[in-house]
Amino acid sequence: MSLPQGLRALRHRDFRWFFAGQGVSQIGSWLQMIATSWLVYRLSDSTLLLGVAAFAQQIPFLLLAPVAGVFVDRFDKRRLLIATNCIAALQALAMFGAVALDVVQPWHLIAGNLVLGIVNAWDAPARQSILIQLVGGRRDLASAIALNSITMNLARFLGPMVGGILIAALGERWGFGANAASYAAMLFALSRIPDAAPPSTRPEGNLLKELRAGARYAYGFLPSRCALLLLTAASLSIGSYVALMPWFAREAFHGDSGTLGLLISAAGLGALTGMVYLALRSGIRGLFGLIGWTVAAAGAALCLFSFSSSLWLALPALYFVGLGLMLTAASTNTVLQSIVPDELRGRVASLYVMSFIGMAPLGALAAGWAGERIGPPHTLALCGVIGICAAALYRTRLPAIRNAIRPVYEKLGT
Repeated sequence: MSLPQGLRALRHRDFRWFFAGQGVSQIGSWLQMIATSWLVYRLSDSTLLLGVAAFAQQIPFLLLAPVAGVFVDRFDKRRLLIATNCIAALQALAMFGAVALDVVQPWHLIAGNLVLGIVNAWDAPARQSILIQLVGGRRDLASAIALNSITMNLARFLGPMVGGILIAALGERWGFGANAASYAAMLFALSRIPDAAPPSTRPEGNLLKELRAGARYAYGFLPSRCALLLLTAASLSIGSYVALMPWFAREAFHGDSGTLGLLISAAGLGALTGMVYLALRSGIRGLFGLIGWTVAAAGAALCLFSFSSSLWLALPALYFVGLGLMLTAASTNTVLQSIVPDELRGRVASLYVMSFIGMAPLGALAAGWAGERIGPPHTLALCGVIGICAAALYRTRLPAIRNAIRPVYEKLGT
C-alpha cells in the first residue's frame, strides 16, 4: 500500500529512526526550557533576566551558525550529531545537579543556556541538512521536512504542558533530569543510521570563501533573500513573545508553572497544526505567497494576546501566533532545501537557522528591556505591529518573487 504524499519519507528506515529519536529528545528539550525560564523568573523577578537567559541560549545561532554550516558541508553529519547530543546531555546533567543541590543562581542558568546554545548552533544545521541523506534524494525531501517539523512542534505542544505539570509536582530539577535522559533516545537512533558515503568532491578554498559562496546563493537570489529577510523580521519581533511568557503566566493570569506550560503549549498546538497542513500539501508551489499572510496573521494574533484579560482569550490568540510563525519558518525551510544545490546545503541551512533562531535572542533581549520600561503588554503589541508591517512590505515584492522563482520550479519539474 502506497503512503500519502505527506508520509512518504516514512518509507525510509533511516528517517524512521531519526524521526522517533528526535521526537523523544525534543520533548525533553522543552521540559528543560520551561524549567529554566520558570526558575530564572522565580529567583530574580526580572523580565530583563528572562530576556538575557533567552539571549544567551540563542545568540550562538547568530554568531556561529554560518561557520558551523561550512563544517557541516565538510564532515559526516551523523557523527557531528552524535557529538552535539553527547555534549548537550552532559549540560543537562550538570544543570540537574546544580538545581538538586540547591546551589543554582540565575547566572548559572544563563551560563548553562549559553553552553547549550553553542552546541545547538552546530546541531541545528546538521539536523536540517541530513534529511536528504535519510530519504535518499529530493523526491521525498519535502515530506521529510514536514514530518521533521511535525515532530518538533508536537514536542513544542506536549513538552511545555508536561513540563509545567512535572515542575509543579516534583520541582524544577526534574525538567533537567528528564531532558538528560531523553538524549539517550536520539543517540540510540543515530547509532542505527549508517555513515554517509564520502562526497565525491571536497569543498575547496578557505573558510571565508566558502561562507561567501553560501551567502551569495542565499541572498543573491531575490526569492530566497526576501523570504529570509521576512523570517528574520518575524523572529526579531513576533518570536520574542516566548521570553515574556513567565511574566504573563504569573502576573497577568495569576498562575504557576502549569499556566506557563499551558500558554506555550497553545502556541505549540498552532505550530503543530501548521506542520500538518504543510505535510498534506502536494508540493512547494505557493509557499512564497503563503508566508506573507502567515507573518501578518501571527502579528495580529500577538497584538490580541498582549491585552487579553482572560486566559481563554489568550490561548486561542497564542494558537494563531504559533501557527503563523512556525508555518512561515517551515515553509521557508522547505523551499530553500528543495532548490539549493547539495554542495551548499549545510551553509544555506545554517543561514536559515541564523535567520530564524539566531535573530530571536536580539528580540528577546530587546523585549526584556522594553518590558521593564513600557510593560510586557505594550511590548508584545509593538512586536505584533512590526511583524504586520514587515509582511506588508514583503507582499509588495511578491510579483517579482514569483517571476524569479518560476524558472527554478520549471527546472525542478514542479
